[in-house]
Amino acid sequence: MRPLGVVVASAALVLGVAGNAMACSIKDFSAVAACDGDKGVIRVTDVDPLGVTAEVSVYLENNGADLRLVGKKTIENATAEGVTITFEEDWKPNAEYRIHITADKYVDEDIEPNLVAPAEACKKADTPPEASESPEEPSKAPGKSTGKSTPTPSASDSGTPSTTGGSNNAPSPEGESNLAETGADSHTGPIAAIATALVMLGAGAVHYSMRRRGSTR
Repeated sequence: MRPLGVVVASAALVLGVAGNAMACSIKDFSAVAACDGDKGVIRVTDVDPLGVTAEVSVYLENNGADLRLVGKKTIENATAEGVTITFEEDWKPNAEYRIHITADKYVDEDIEPNLVAPAEACKKADTPPEASESPEEPSKAPGKSTGKSTPTPSASDSGTPSTTGGSNNAPSPEGESNLAETGADSHTGPIAAIATALVMLGAGAVHYSMRRRGSTR
């Protein structure tokens, strides 16, 4: 009987150890802060082979106290390969989170140590710069200056003789113009009148002398 008792005790011990090894525990859970595109997320994974339903609560910590509840979710039908749930949390670099697990009568504790987010935030997706719209060229209204000067044609280009540089067309003094037009100076008029008077006076004297000569015969 004694050998039989030893065998039974050994079998119970093996079954107990195996049962404890397969039981759900806090070691079946893990968490990580990651990026989903340019957004931050927290992922919690359960690798419990028994598939015990577990409730996961995530808290943002501040100096060892809960600052706010990020969210609560339930993991069902977990497998040894692992089942993962995701919390959308745009975490800040080095932010700290407490993750509490409740799984039936097996687990009611936090994942140790607390989860600390990476030192670098998620990178924003590069967006192509918007094409700058070039301002439309202002319409040129008739009669309005466009800012460009039009060259003025010179005297040689237009065919008009220049009035500079010793031109013969410069106006001359008044006396010189009278001489050029009449051939004499300004005293020509009075001299001509005196000459006419002398001629008439001489003709009168001749006529008078002839009449006297005729009367004396």
